[in-house]
Amino acid sequence: MTHASELALQNLRDLSTLEWVVIPLLAVVFYIYVREIKAARSSGNWDAVYAGLTLFGMDFINETWNGWVLHFTQRSACWTVPGETALRTMVGWNIEIMFMFAISGIIYCHTLSKDPAEKILGIPNRWFWAIGYAAFCVFVECALNKGGLLVWEYPWWNRSFEGIWLIFFFGYFHFYAAAILVLSLRSHRARIAFVACLYLTASIANIICLGFLGWVY
Repeated sequence: MTHASELALQNLRDLSTLEWVVIPLLAVVFYIYVREIKAARSSGNWDAVYAGLTLFGMDFINETWNGWVLHFTQRSACWTVPGETALRTMVGWNIEIMFMFAISGIIYCHTLSKDPAEKILGIPNRWFWAIGYAAFCVFVECALNKGGLLVWEYPWWNRSFEGIWLIFFFGYFHFYAAAILVLSLRSHRARIAFVACLYLTASIANIICLGFLGWVY
């Protein structure tokens, strides 16, 4: 395994690394969701809640297959976060990243126009902002990689022209595409089913890894 992989496996899901900063950050995330749910119960518009849950669910799936890459290669995941953290939950995921993605879908939803058909530069606004936010996420990821906080190992997942496009589409853009899909569904039942499938997929994959195969990534 790479040195970064070995570091990322150290203190994995070790609660002794927890820091007090987690408590106010958790409270902020709870506050945001409580406010959104309260507003949704009054207006009947649950878009922000669904978008928030969808984006986080997609990230959960992403981090799951990233851990599988480490297991099958026994070298490295596509990305690892070996640096200091209040809690490392997977080799490429930590509590700080989780808090950020927990509210990213809500941020995205509140950026959208009330009219789904409205266009920006000739692009439907939902897709325009999906592209914009995904591109911004790639920029942040490149900065984190440059600073050594987010480590890439493979030549096809790097800051090259080809690598950037791969990170754009398989790292972030599909998160927002999933949010657009759930927002386009008409019924609450369909939306709930879609979101539930995301979490069931990731949860079952992790239960298989941890409970039956003994993987820890």
